[in-house]
Amino acid sequence: VSVAYPQQDRAMGDGVREAEAALLWVKHEASRALGVTVDRIFLAGHSQGGYVVTRLNTMHPTAGVIASAPGPLDFEFRCLLEERGSAPVSQECGVMVQRYGVPSVNPGPYRDRSLLSFTSGLLADELFVQGLADAAIQMRSWPLFRQALDACTSCQRNLVLEIPGGPHEALFMSAEAREAFNRFLDQR
Repeated sequence: VSVAYPQQDRAMGDGVREAEAALLWVKHEASRALGVTVDRIFLAGHSQGGYVVTRLNTMHPTAGVIASAPGPLDFEFRCLLEERGSAPVSQECGVMVQRYGVPSVNPGPYRDRSLLSFTSGLLADELFVQGLADAAIQMRSWPLFRQALDACTSCQRNLVLEIPGGPHEALFMSAEAREAFNRFLDQR
């Protein structure tokens, strides 16, 4: 089952509610509705989808989660760059500015929606794949995110695969990442 979460004109993270509803439907209704046996449920997402599945992993256990280049890792920093004119304006930050004001004045809501705020209490094993030649904004926060994952004592097993020279789409371009993805699924 594939879920496209609504994001247009919504604040970062608001679409998690619909993704959670889809997950709960798969857990509780899919067998009956589709006439299949649901044996294991895995969550997988890339970029903002990696953000969504990591957030869901703090809410509901599954057989495992794969997050490819998840982000935004530090939403406050990203929107501060936009506020200062150092980065192009994005719809995601624009919605937050309209709702909460600029991050330099009211940073709390931006921090609360950053993936850095969701690095504990992961309920299922999670594979994180990150290309180390991703955008500078992602790579600035990646070491902090990785450190928080490594320090988590309330998480299941976090597996991190860093692809040297790999771009944002490293999971889809690296044979090593594809092998890790398949191994992760096979071992659960």
